[in-house]
Amino acid sequence: MALLPILEFPDPRLRTQAVPVDPAAIADPAFQRLLDDMFETMYDAPGIGLAASQVDVHKTFMVIDVSEDKTRPLVFINPVITARSGDQVYQEGCLSVPGIFADVTRSNQITVRALDRNGQPFELEADGLLAVCVQHEMDHLLGKLFVDYLSPLKREMVRKKLAKQRRLAGDAA
Repeated sequence: MALLPILEFPDPRLRTQAVPVDPAAIADPAFQRLLDDMFETMYDAPGIGLAASQVDVHKTFMVIDVSEDKTRPLVFINPVITARSGDQVYQEGCLSVPGIFADVTRSNQITVRALDRNGQPFELEADGLLAVCVQHEMDHLLGKLFVDYLSPLKREMVRKKLAKQRRLAGDAA
């Protein structure tokens, strides 16, 4: 397994809309290795979700594990949210927007349909943190980031803060 580079805001590649995964490609050892690499990258970051778009693979799939002990890895290939209800405000962060957190309103309960890592269809009802994470990662697949829910002024402040962090990290190297 290998750690993958995670794209960071405002990289324009994060705005690329992902295309569906060909179900025939799921069994390919290279695709399965990519899923393993994404889990390793997500756990190392550390994070609870990672969309393929964040590692510059513009296909519609994502990996998630919201468990405390990292024992419930979930793979969603070609996910579609089929039902939503309620609203919740959750303070979100993102591996592509490191060190930044903001309140985002999302559906509290969702039903999502997808293929698992073996290409088998499944449907999952999720609420709370898992529902937020699924919606957050699915936004990535559409080329949308959680900072898009912020005002233009706050989004620009985030961009400047990240640019400064990168400059300081470059000076330290």
